[in-house]
Amino acid sequence: MCTKEQIQCAMDEYGNMVLRLAYMYMRNEHDAEDVFQDVFIKLYEHMDRIQSEEHMKAWLIRVTANVCKNKLKWFAYRKVDVYEEWLHSSDVDANDYFEVMSAVTLLPTKYREVVHLFYYEGYQTKEIAELLKKRESTVRSLLARAREMLKNKLKGEYDFA
Repeated sequence: MCTKEQIQCAMDEYGNMVLRLAYMYMRNEHDAEDVFQDVFIKLYEHMDRIQSEEHMKAWLIRVTANVCKNKLKWFAYRKVDVYEEWLHSSDVDANDYFEVMSAVTLLPTKYREVVHLFYYEGYQTKEIAELLKKRESTVRSLLARAREMLKNKLKGEYDFA
């Protein structure tokens, strides 16, 4: 069994990463916070399986993605639109940041996922492929398509290469 200190340390170290990834999926601060809680509850339950710091980070990313996907399936079933709340959020104040983030959040999940891991978390395509259990060439294709979609949405104002 793990200790409160281990979970607190993991939250301090990886909490922002989990919250950012959850936000990219959920497009809503409140739902992202719910995912955050669910992920760290799961970590508490499965802490004895974690082998190293790098394993913990990968495990947290995978669990966050899975929890988000499960919640989104439920939302789709319930026909809940979470984008409107994020769009009108007072947390977004810089126009450029808002434009890019809103364009990224409008991407389909498979593209949004790889863009987030590549640009916001700093993973290489090989690492993303391992995390998402996809081929590296698939990840590169998804990134290329996502960049093209973003370029079209943002009308060439930003360089995503």
